[in-house]
Amino acid sequence: MDEPSRTQPLINPFRPGAGHSPPYLAGRDAEKDEFTALLNQDVILSNAVITGLRGVGKTVLLEQLKPVAFGKRWLWAGTDLSESASVSEDMVVRRLLADLSIVSSGLTSGNIPLPGILPIGSPEGVRLDYVTLTSLYEAQPGLAADKLKTVLEFVWSCLKATEIRGVVFAYDEAQTMDDHADTNQFPLSLLLDVFQSIQRKGIRFLLVMVGLPTLFPKLIAARTYAERMFKLITLGRLSPEDSKEAIICPIKKVKNCPIEFSPKAIFSIIETSAGYPYFIQFICKECFDIYAQQWATGAKLSVSLFSITRKLDKEFFAGRWLRTTDRQKALLVVIARLKNCDEHFSVQDIVNESKKSGQSFSASHVNQMLVTLGNAGLTYKDRHGKYAFAVPLLGQFIRRHQADADGTQLTLPLGQTSSDFFE
Repeated sequence: MDEPSRTQPLINPFRPGAGHSPPYLAGRDAEKDEFTALLNQDVILSNAVITGLRGVGKTVLLEQLKPVAFGKRWLWAGTDLSESASVSEDMVVRRLLADLSIVSSGLTSGNIPLPGILPIGSPEGVRLDYVTLTSLYEAQPGLAADKLKTVLEFVWSCLKATEIRGVVFAYDEAQTMDDHADTNQFPLSLLLDVFQSIQRKGIRFLLVMVGLPTLFPKLIAARTYAERMFKLITLGRLSPEDSKEAIICPIKKVKNCPIEFSPKAIFSIIETSAGYPYFIQFICKECFDIYAQQWATGAKLSVSLFSITRKLDKEFFAGRWLRTTDRQKALLVVIARLKNCDEHFSVQDIVNESKKSGQSFSASHVNQMLVTLGNAGLTYKDRHGKYAFAVPLLGQFIRRHQADADGTQLTLPLGQTSSDFFE
């Protein structure tokens, strides 16, 4: 291999940004296969919920599913959802029509008369853009759900004449959707009702919802049949083998790259990241940047994972931690002391641990605070009534932070300085 000049900057292949596609997606073949199976349905019996903690690569996987859909002759509509999109039923309808119009605007109605609108006299018909779809929606009688169904059924009647098999409606950050009984607005229920109804009629419009673990329980709370309507795809941490591929494969894609992580480095990164894709990308990017500077100057190669972890604390964890109250911090410290804090824990686990540490948290108080922490995106309640951190490795961060506050040394399975981190 011809080694590049030390005066030339090395291209860092790692991308730890939110939703940024890595140069190599490791360990998600099974999820792609599950999605492909959904695309092969002649009648849509199952939709998809893709869920997982922050940093597991939900958005990245969603982007990787697009070409899979295109290869199966499916169109793709969708975007990131925001809380404003679910303020009212009308807002979610407008969101759906706007997304659908992007892929339907290349179609025309032909000689098919638009229901509720005068038949189109032109043999070319009318283009199914946003203006047409919203006009068709407004012209229909009935409730918002009935009007939306009519529009979707009409678009499908035009699509059937093409080679397109169906349309994927994919929505990221879907956990932001909710019903609002206080204002008599039920946008989430409307979404589920509409898709269940049109799918029963053989319309191949597939709904894919992506979000935090709070998403699936929220769907079931809105409509109990949602449990049968969706296939749950849960993204977890990568296996050691897949983590290794996520570390070494991006470097192999860089032409004449003089860097190669040593076996010791790979083991340390896997251990430190616990297999979470974002953490792997973050640590590897920092290591690569440090190496590039040292390599350019001919300095001895040395990387401190301890320093990199502290930088991760500031950039990933600290903002969430600072938004909590002192009392919430005290509760989180108690949770972080639990041996099972990185898995699942119960209210009683927290109450018992608080007594050991001299805190005074009653069960009712813990319940109330967990709801508030859930709304802040720090914890969530699973389908079995237990709780978990919604942020990966949050317990480790809290223990490190608490050790700093107490002025004590915390033994970590990382933080060593290695002079043979690279080969």
